[in-house]
Amino acid sequence: MTDNRFPPQRRLRSREDFAIFYADHLHAADEVLVLLARRNGRDVTRLGLSVSRKVGNAVERNRWKRRLREVFRQCQADLPPGLDLVIRPRKGAACDYHAIRRSLLPLVRRAARKLQHASK
Repeated sequence: MTDNRFPPQRRLRSREDFAIFYADHLHAADEVLVLLARRNGRDVTRLGLSVSRKVGNAVERNRWKRRLREVFRQCQADLPPGLDLVIRPRKGAACDYHAIRRSLLPLVRRAARKLQHASK
């Protein structure tokens, strides 16, 4: 049985984490999500969320955050280790769980390939 918890060690939460992240990252996007990624030098992949007021009211923003966290939690065993990810919804995208799930893993893999090529 896989461990699908989402402990604090897998979260980007502090201002310092986000500041370091935004200074050096690569991005990948599709019609649902925009994903920013960087290597973190750890053996786990961590998640940060950036859901702005442009997405909608508080109810809609919180719905996005809950669904993004749940998709990450469900897919974390399939994600490449050692990445920090910041995910935000694409403007105008619907908050559909299945669309987010179909979108996340290919975006993370694309970003991981970009990071691998950038480090060479």
